[in-house]
Amino acid sequence: MYTAITIIILTVFFLSAAIRILNEYERGVIFRLGRVIKAKGPGLIILIPLVDRIVKVSLRLVAMDVDPQDVITKDNVSVKVNAVIYFRVIDPVKAVIEVENYSYAMSQLAQTTLRSVCGQADLDELLSAREKINAELQEILDTHTDPWGIKVATVELKHIDLPQEMQRAMAKQAEAERERRAKVINAEGEFQAAAKLAEAAKTIQKYPMALQLRYLQTMREMSAENNTTTIFPFPIDIVRPLTKFLDEATKSYKDKNSE
Repeated sequence: MYTAITIIILTVFFLSAAIRILNEYERGVIFRLGRVIKAKGPGLIILIPLVDRIVKVSLRLVAMDVDPQDVITKDNVSVKVNAVIYFRVIDPVKAVIEVENYSYAMSQLAQTTLRSVCGQADLDELLSAREKINAELQEILDTHTDPWGIKVATVELKHIDLPQEMQRAMAKQAEAERERRAKVINAEGEFQAAAKLAEAAKTIQKYPMALQLRYLQTMREMSAENNTTTIFPFPIDIVRPLTKFLDEATKSYKDKNSE
């Protein structure tokens, strides 16, 4: 009876030590007497107790947040920059034997690369050309982590923290730029309006009756608004002959009185 119990206990111990079940996104790197055999999985894995050792590696995409880094840009502006990295393990064997802790190594490499790349760019480039900087970061990290069996999918700058003095200076610059654009637009509008008025004056000069028609149209628009005061435009050309006649009459009268 004791023998049967012992056999059952040994069988349970053997099965618990020999059987591993890996999920779809996991791979197991098998070490046999210290030497790498291969990566197995997913599903049921059979190990030799006391001989084999398994290290599980996840193949899922990992999002790693890079801590804010103090960076001095190329134009000597101090900023804080943080980013996020998306990577995954594509070779479990390399990820286990080539680097001690690939997550920690990736974090440290990302921090140093972020400081280096951002320090080589101007502040304007850092703010406006993020796609270029992201691509450069991704290329550098992917090149360095390829021997580790890791593929860097993308790198994105999350936040750029500027000093208060720089924020105020940039706000003044933006305000001045908006005022400049407003003045330019206003000047362009005045120029176009003057050009149209010049064309209208040439047309009216060519066809004098157009001015009378414009007077009538203006009076019609004013009367349609139920105004109590009506202004009648009076052409100066009509008055000019009368004023000329009065000037001549006055001059002749003065000549007679002087005789």
